[in-house]
Amino acid sequence: MASAPHPEPPQRLVNFLGGPDHPWLTGLDALTRELLTRWELTAERPALPGGRTSLVLLVRQADGSPAVLKLCGPGARLRPGDPTTARPEPAAQAEAEAAALARWGGLGAVRLLRADPGAGALLLERLHGEMSLRSLPEAKAMLEAASAVRRLWVPPGEGCRFPTVAGHTAVEVDGVLGRAPEAVRPLVDAALLAREELLAGDGGGPGVLLHGDFRQGAVLASDAERAPWLAVGPEPLVGEPAFDLARLARDRLHDLVASPGAPAATRRRVHKLADSLDVDADRLRGWTLYRAVESGVRHLLRGDRQDGELLLEFAGWL
Repeated sequence: MASAPHPEPPQRLVNFLGGPDHPWLTGLDALTRELLTRWELTAERPALPGGRTSLVLLVRQADGSPAVLKLCGPGARLRPGDPTTARPEPAAQAEAEAAALARWGGLGAVRLLRADPGAGALLLERLHGEMSLRSLPEAKAMLEAASAVRRLWVPPGEGCRFPTVAGHTAVEVDGVLGRAPEAVRPLVDAALLAREELLAGDGGGPGVLLHGDFRQGAVLASDAERAPWLAVGPEPLVGEPAFDLARLARDRLHDLVASPGAPAATRRRVHKLADSLDVDADRLRGWTLYRAVESGVRHLLRGDRQDGELLLEFAGWL
């Protein structure tokens, strides 16, 4: 099937990578055309607003069926030449995501149709990208999120090569928290202590396969008979379920901050989420604290003071 010229990448992706002269972006046209031809795909349009670390194209397969072509990008470093805070390179990112999706086999997550990790390319079943759980009322969204994430917590399988929560957070400790501004050191120290205590002993029991970046916006509506909502965009890890819920616990943060009694509402949310999925509330609180502080410091180091301070304020409530 002849492939149409691919559309321009969304501006959000271009801005995140620092402009159109980024090496990955300059080679994107040739890479996309090669994949469209090799996999007999016709490009329709990019998914909008799109992600900041990948190009997602809506495509048609040779038989006319809809699909999504995802091209994993290089992510962004906090500063040039700093490898400790870089996201995985496209090949590693695509390989990990493909392995996780294959392990889930469509249970709770989008189906993987084809993959070329070396090119950073994944062909996925098409979901309703414009409709995530964030389109639902808060209570309903949390119920659907709990149902979706529970399906993902399976044994990682023999010979798995997914990074562990311990290893992943160790990189964050060195590359992000170790460079935190002095003004936020008390919160950083609390986060580091929480991590140390959580990883002590059995670390919450045998590790399961985690989504790694599970939140309402990463669960999309589906026409598939197997489930009405399916997860996308995993950054897979092996560890305890409480770590996976820690990102979900701070979802719709701006709404939470604007609500009356936000600190008490935050603590109630953590306990309710833990109860709904049979997770220890203290472990969920600890990982939620750690992940909010790490994310807050990362934002500050990137120059995003508003979101960084908001995340640290949230962490203080815990």
